[in-house]
Amino acid sequence: MSALRRFILGLPALWLFLFFLAPFALVAKISLSRPAIAQPPYEPAFSLADGLAGVLDKVQSLSFEAYQLVIDDDLYISAYLSSLRIAAIATLITLLIAFPLAHAMTRAPKRWRPALVLLAIAPFWTSFLIRIYAWIMILKDEGLLNHALMSLHIIDTPLSIFATETAVLIGIVYSYLPFMVLPLYTTLEKQDPSLLEAAADLGATPLSAFWRITVPLARSGIIAGVLLVFIPAVGEFVIPDLLGGSDTLMIGRSLWNEFFENRDWPAASAVAIFLLALLLIPILWHERMQMKERAS
Repeated sequence: MSALRRFILGLPALWLFLFFLAPFALVAKISLSRPAIAQPPYEPAFSLADGLAGVLDKVQSLSFEAYQLVIDDDLYISAYLSSLRIAAIATLITLLIAFPLAHAMTRAPKRWRPALVLLAIAPFWTSFLIRIYAWIMILKDEGLLNHALMSLHIIDTPLSIFATETAVLIGIVYSYLPFMVLPLYTTLEKQDPSLLEAAADLGATPLSAFWRITVPLARSGIIAGVLLVFIPAVGEFVIPDLLGGSDTLMIGRSLWNEFFENRDWPAASAVAIFLLALLLIPILWHERMQMKERAS
């Protein structure tokens, strides 16, 4: 194997080491430490400067109190479950909106499709924070939405949407919609239109052909879009912090509170480790499904 080939193959491994394994190892180390009134606010159980022998000698002094705290505290369990529920609902809504959009884009004339794809990714040209702040101005009691509805005499009193779970769902769906549209569009565009024509010739209705041909063939795009939306939505912090109320419980906010308000870095690190382990489940399931498809 040439040096250039080894270098190219080693780049992904180097990327994973620098931006995933190394930060993960640091967070894992902090999670095994004890909180302290210091800077940084924890007492390291060991130091890499001690060498392998020194690290092994201090294994017995590792503290698992942070993990025990996360397991025993109902607040964290509720935050995890609430995050999973909100992320699942938002992902389902995003899929229901994105699929018709992606399907319509693939049925549009070919000369229009690049422009439609460009419009799908246009929100990325604006800062994420600015877009979320815009939703604050839209959803507030005196915001644009209530003002428009009351001007049209559709409602008599303002709708209380801001600082609720509904506002969080709207923010997540809006922010992550392109991540669902693009993989669905890529998959649907590759489908052969003659399959639908053959189904129609055999007596299938348009709805039946859609469920039996279009949806199954778009399975890979659906799974990819669901993972791209669900995984970051579970750990979302900015949207629930800006659009949600005090009763909107998500693990991202709990993690931020432990780091910056309680300054309990070991507990916050343990929360992050549990969150990562939780998110690995759908990723590993997806990889297993892909391996089965390749084997078949």
